[in-house]
Amino acid sequence: MVRTPWYAKMGVVPCHLEYQQCSMEEAVEKIAEKYPKLTAYNFLGTNTKYPDLVKEIRACAAALKACGVRPGEKVTICLPNMPMAIAMFYGVNMIGAIANMIHPLSAEGEIEFYLNDSESVAAITVDMFYQKFENIRRNTPKLKTMIVCSIKDGLNPLMKVGYHLTKGRKIAPLPKDGSYLTWKEFLAKGKGMTDVRVSRAANDPAVILYSGGTTGVTKGILLSNLNFNALGQQIIATNPMFRPGDKMLAVMPMFHGFGLGVSIHSMLVNGGQCILVPQFTPKTYAELLRKHHPNFIAGVPTLYEALLRIDGLEKLDLSCLKGVFSGGDSLSVELKKRFDKFLFDHHATIQVREGYGLTECVTASCLTPYHISREGSIGIPFPDTYYKIVEHGTQKEVPYGTEGEICLSGPTVMMGYLHHPEETAQTLQTHEDGLTWVHTGDLGYMDPDGFVYFRQRLKRMIVTSGYNVYPSQMENILDAHELVQMSCVIGVPDKLKMQKVKAFVMLKPGVAANEETKDILMTYIRKNVAKYALPYDIEFRAELPKTLVGKVAYRVLEEEELKKLSETAQEQ
Repeated sequence: MVRTPWYAKMGVVPCHLEYQQCSMEEAVEKIAEKYPKLTAYNFLGTNTKYPDLVKEIRACAAALKACGVRPGEKVTICLPNMPMAIAMFYGVNMIGAIANMIHPLSAEGEIEFYLNDSESVAAITVDMFYQKFENIRRNTPKLKTMIVCSIKDGLNPLMKVGYHLTKGRKIAPLPKDGSYLTWKEFLAKGKGMTDVRVSRAANDPAVILYSGGTTGVTKGILLSNLNFNALGQQIIATNPMFRPGDKMLAVMPMFHGFGLGVSIHSMLVNGGQCILVPQFTPKTYAELLRKHHPNFIAGVPTLYEALLRIDGLEKLDLSCLKGVFSGGDSLSVELKKRFDKFLFDHHATIQVREGYGLTECVTASCLTPYHISREGSIGIPFPDTYYKIVEHGTQKEVPYGTEGEICLSGPTVMMGYLHHPEETAQTLQTHEDGLTWVHTGDLGYMDPDGFVYFRQRLKRMIVTSGYNVYPSQMENILDAHELVQMSCVIGVPDKLKMQKVKAFVMLKPGVAANEETKDILMTYIRKNVAKYALPYDIEFRAELPKTLVGKVAYRVLEEEELKKLSETAQEQ
C-alpha cells in the first residue's frame, strides 16, 4: 500500500473523486446545459456565454470534418489565448482528432519538427506568424490544410476597426495564392454538415504537448481526455471556495499544460469564466486586474516578480481574489514573502499557493493546501494522486526527510511519449504496489505529514520566464553550424527572468571571432529556436573547459558567470 500521510492535512478536500468518463468537449457541453446564462470567456471586453461557445465548437468541428480530418489524426494549433484557439481545441476533440499544441513564437525549424513529428494533417496559426509556416510548407508533406486567423476575427465590429488602426496595419498582408484558408473560409466549409461528433472514450488520446521530458530531449507527450478532465475536477476540489461564474485571468499560454489545463479547461468544465489574455505585459496584466476583478490568477514566479516592479498600483483592490497559484518554476521563499505582502497591502485575504508538476501529468499534481502552508514546501498531492521519494535510479522508497527522486502516480499521468517507447518505459514504471509511477528526474523529499519539498532538477535544464530550455538541444543546433567547432549553453541568474540563456562557442579554425560572425550565428539560431530561448549573448572562446573524461565542463562556465555577477554587485 502507498503511504498517504497527507490525507490528514487535506481539510475539506476529498481524498478521492469520481471522474467523468467522457471527452473534454462533452464535459464542456454538459456545463453549457447546466449553466446557460454564465459567461464562458471574455476576450478583449467581449463576453461569450456557454451556449454560444458550444455553437462555435460545433461550427469548428463541422469545418474540420469537411476539410477531411479524420478520427485519430493530428491538428496543430499554434495560437495565443484567443476565441479561435478555444473553438479549435474543442472542435478537434469533438471529431475524435488529436490537438497538437505548439508555441506561437516557435522558430521555423521547431515548427517543422512539431508538424512532422506529430504527422499533423492540418494546422492553424495567426496571421502575424503565417510566414514561418509558409517557409517550411514544402518540408511538411503530410500537412494538407492550413488555416490562418486574425485577432480581429474574435472582436466585435467596433473593436475590429480599432485593432486595424493600432496593430493590424503593421502585419504583413497574406499572399492570395489559395495556399491557406482564412477563418471565415474555413468555417464556411462546415455549413450544412450534421452528425460531426465522433464517440470517444475517456482514455482515448486527445492532446499532444511538447516538452523536454525527463531526459531533456524534445518529444511529444500524449495525453488523454481523462488526463485533462481529471485535472479539471482536482483543481476545483482543492479550491472549495470556487463557485460557478468565478473568473480566472488566463494569461498562461494554451500551448502549455499550465495554461491549457489550469487556466482554461479546469474553468470551462466547472462553469468558470476565462479572461483570455493573448499577450502578456506587466502593465496590461495590472490593467486587467483592475478591470475584471478576477477570483483566480495563475502564473510563473517571473510574472509575480514583474507585478512587484510596476509603479502606480497603490489603489489596486485585490479583495476579489480567492486563489493565487504559482508553478512552472521554483518560487523562492523571499519572492513568496514579498508577493504575499503585496496581496495583503491590496486587501487580499489569501496567500500565494505554490504547486508542482510536469507535462507528463498535464501540469500540477501537488499544491499548497488552501488552509495551511509550510515554508519551502510545494504542498501535498491532489486527490487520487500519490507521491513517493525513491533512491534515484531505483524503485526503493526512502524514509521521510531523506532526499531522493520524486515519483508520482494518478489519473493525470500521460499515456506516453510519441515515438519514444524506450523513454516511455524509462519514465513510466510499474512498481510492486501495482501502480504506474512517473519518475520525474527531480530531487526532493517528503516530511512525515506528506508535505513535499523540491530541491533541484537532476536533469540539465534552464528555466527562463517559466519556459524550459534544454541546453543539449541548443548545443546540437549550434554545433550543426558550419562555423562552429563546439558549443556550451548555460543559464545565467536574472532578476526578472530567473535565468537567461548564454552561449559559449569555440569556432572552427580560421573563423574570425567578431561581431559579424556573432550576427551570422544569431540569425541562424532565430530560425531554429523559439524567441524566449534565444541567448542574450554569444561569447567566443579559443577553448572550452573540459572535465576529466573530456566533456565540456558547463559548471565551470556557470561559476565564472556567477563570479562576474558577484563582482558587478560589489562595484555597485
